[in-house]
Amino acid sequence: MDKKLPKNIDSNIGKKTRVLVNAIHAKSGGGVTYLKNILPLLAKDPSLEIHLLLGEKQLDVFTYLDDSISVYPRKIPNNFFLGLLWEQIMLPLIARNLSINVTFSPSNYGPLFAPRSVIMLRNSLEVGKTETRLVKQLYWLGLRVMTWLSLIRCKRAIAVSKYAEQSLTFGLRRLLSKVEVIYHGVQNIFLSNMNQIREDFFLVVSDIYIQKNIHNLLIALATIKDKCPNAKLKIAGSSIDINYLESLNIIIEKNNLQDAVEFLGRKSSEELVLLYQKCQIFIFSSTIETFGNPLLEAMACGAPIACSNTAAMPEIAKDAALYFNPAEPDDIARKIIQLTEDKVLLKSLSQKSLARAELFSWEVTAEKTIEVIKSASNSRKM
Repeated sequence: MDKKLPKNIDSNIGKKTRVLVNAIHAKSGGGVTYLKNILPLLAKDPSLEIHLLLGEKQLDVFTYLDDSISVYPRKIPNNFFLGLLWEQIMLPLIARNLSINVTFSPSNYGPLFAPRSVIMLRNSLEVGKTETRLVKQLYWLGLRVMTWLSLIRCKRAIAVSKYAEQSLTFGLRRLLSKVEVIYHGVQNIFLSNMNQIREDFFLVVSDIYIQKNIHNLLIALATIKDKCPNAKLKIAGSSIDINYLESLNIIIEKNNLQDAVEFLGRKSSEELVLLYQKCQIFIFSSTIETFGNPLLEAMACGAPIACSNTAAMPEIAKDAALYFNPAEPDDIARKIIQLTEDKVLLKSLSQKSLARAELFSWEVTAEKTIEVIKSASNSRKM
């Protein structure tokens, strides 16, 4: 799979736009989902030549890539700051050696001196304001600085929602002219199954870290069980923050929720489809999200949704969810109990979910992304 950097690159290949996709930040969650769906569609465009740079440890994640995509795995430091240094020094050198026209980094920041940079505003910086751990505070500070610098240096930027556009441009109007809002799509395998009987469990699909707000959901679950003794919560996702997971286990034990909560771990897309189709209610309790891929997947499967009323969630779900205040466990509990007791509302939300999800397509996402890439390619080189 690894392709060595060519010593001499034929200048006649200039007919195609040579795009280096910087995938080193896509290790889990939405970043991986995005690239798995967008890369095959970018590769199909005859005017683009796609080169993919990623860490060696990411090869297991990005399997079954299109043969037309040139893949360059590299050994990249795990440490955030050492990895940042590698990205800023080595990636521009690789890009220039490959005669790259556009460097596409689908994350808040990318290499500042790579050819015609395009970035993607997808990670909210608001999480860092509530972080109390020093190492994490330094991480969020670094992310904030690099987002700001990358916005200044890039040719174009893609925002995954209007919320992302507004919250990640630092109030600088002159930066807005660089930004295009392009929503994610949803895979075709996420479909409703009218023959599937929904079961009595709540579902959360989320990697486990603090902005997912699972702690408040667990506190709400204790209240819900007073009204619905058989209530059960299933959580599908990787344990990214072990310290946070430990704090969740403390809440579970304190509220005697051991038999009511099940951590499923990471699930494949095929496994998630069945969970979305079976759950009584899909719960999206995050405090901060710039988009929310699981929210869209659940809608595409016709799941009734209870959702936070903050950040990008109302923008994405519109009227296809019953909203709650994620900072108030009592409100979370109240809205979920309301759904369990109102079968008409459950059916209505399920129908609205399906209708809303039809407006999102990876094909449209790819088409608009290609337009941004070509716009950057036609701009003056820094």
